Amino acid sequence: MNDHTGAIPGTPMKLQIVVPCYNEQEVLPEAARQFDGLLERLIGLGKISPASQLVFVDDGSADTTWPLIEREAHARSRVVGMKLSRNHGHQNAVLAGMMASDGDAVITIDADLQDDINAIELMVDRYNEGCEIVYGVRADRSTDTFFKRFTAVFFYRMLAFFGVKLVHNHADFRLMSRRAVEALREYREVNLYLRGIVPLIGYRSAVVEYDRKERYAGESKYPLSKMLKLALQAITSFSTVPLAMITVIGFIVFAIAMGVSGWVLWVSLFTDRAVPGWASTVLPMTVLGGIQILCLGISGAYLGKIYSEVKARPRYVIEEVTLPTAAAAAAAASAATAHAAASVAANSATNSAASGAAAPAQRVLQPSAT
Repeated sequence: MNDHTGAIPGTPMKLQIVVPCYNEQEVLPEAARQFDGLLERLIGLGKISPASQLVFVDDGSADTTWPLIEREAHARSRVVGMKLSRNHGHQNAVLAGMMASDGDAVITIDADLQDDINAIELMVDRYNEGCEIVYGVRADRSTDTFFKRFTAVFFYRMLAFFGVKLVHNHADFRLMSRRAVEALREYREVNLYLRGIVPLIGYRSAVVEYDRKERYAGESKYPLSKMLKLALQAITSFSTVPLAMITVIGFIVFAIAMGVSGWVLWVSLFTDRAVPGWASTVLPMTVLGGIQILCLGISGAYLGKIYSEVKARPRYVIEEVTLPTAAAAAAAASAATAHAAASVAANSATNSAASGAAAPAQRVLQPSAT
């Protein structure tokens, strides 16, 4: 039996699928159709509540993504749109959708349809078995180019070397229960890297493997430059190994300097081959200058993180949220009534107010800054 916090025993859970979007006008109509069809099927199977929703988060797109989201929200009763005031970045867009959600469980997935949406049903099954977090993990990378596979392997090995704990081959396709989402709310980093933060939450978790597809339409929003930036974000947000390496480098340079000093002294005292002053001046200056610049760069990266965290600026600002149509409002009201009736029945069956689970509050998404 499902005993997650926020879910009513014996009733299907309310699922919300959060889909961050940035310049996704080519794929958005098809994504809305497929996701809405999936929700319809899961509702028909009794696995999720009729109040379940599909939340598109527009991360400051420069194309017609937001008008398309508005159109889908008017055409489909389960679609909700959320527009951020500007481009705040993929991770913040994902977080904005999650923090505005009120479902028993939230699934985050990209709009490009590369992640297999059929894996969502397996995630729901794992949730109903008691898992609080379910990670979508790629079964293999056979569809990737050689360069993509090489950089991915290098990325995970580098992070492992620096002590960053990640779920291998997992991006941001995951299910989180209401309890896990509320735990995530307590992590207030401005420098956000969800792939590293979510495993820190703990709780019972599971993995669902799937085969990644080709992008349905449009172009990738993660070029090499953004991938490198994400890797740097992961290292500097979750590891102090680079700072410790500065000390190691210092000892190595000190040892080398002592060796060079001994050699220079020996040449000066016991041979006539030395050019007076050259080796003892140029070599230490070159080595120490390079090491100092490297160490300053590493220290500066961490200092920049501290600067961002101390300012504590909002991670995102919500500009607009689509309002439900009359049909959508009626459907939501009907689902809420059924949900409340189920709650009353569950409480009566247990004959104990303490053992009954309260229905989750129905919130209306409002523009805000977080």
